Amino acid sequence: MHAVVLFESMYGNTEQIARAVADGLSSRLPADTVDLVEVGTAPAALGDDVELLVVGGPTHAFGMSRPKTRADAAKQVGHSVVSAGIGQREWLEALPAGSGRAVATFDTRVRRPRLPGSAARGAAKRLRALGFRSIARPESFWVSGSSGPLLDGEVGRARRWGEQLASAAAPAAAWEAMRERHLHHIAVDVTAPAAACDDDRHG
Repeated sequence: MHAVVLFESMYGNTEQIARAVADGLSSRLPADTVDLVEVGTAPAALGDDVELLVVGGPTHAFGMSRPKTRADAAKQVGHSVVSAGIGQREWLEALPAGSGRAVATFDTRVRRPRLPGSAARGAAKRLRALGFRSIARPESFWVSGSSGPLLDGEVGRARRWGEQLASAAAPAAAWEAMRERHLHHIAVDVTAPAAACDDDRHG
């Protein structure tokens, strides 16, 4: 199984979580089948061999970031941010249909005050509309302030979540392979009589 963990990060907190998720996946899958990709360097479309996509980013203004919120985030710290280009919102808007591939989403959010909205839920909604299959509920990881740091224990929790995703994705991948075989058999059954008719007609 080939998995891609794609992340958007401003101050490095979401990147830490993404790395932990990738580590968790790699503990259950061959390490060379798990790719960690920053959204600005991600290809516009997934490779045909990608069976699991995990997408994460920070929650800005009750949802996925926008160019203005990312610019505001950079001004807040006075130096460059990790994801200085596009965000996950723009990447998802250009992503082709998922054709039943497994997906999971996560975000980083301020724990207190607890505010409504979640980038992970917004991303999950977009991915479902594209035909991806969710294998886990959108997950939030908590920071102590808008620029961090992550709360104690969140990196470990992210790694365990990655392990859980690997376990959940394996049956999902097997189900998808079975479905593809079934569709192939149906296609063969449908075309076979037509081919037989052609043989009779030209015999």
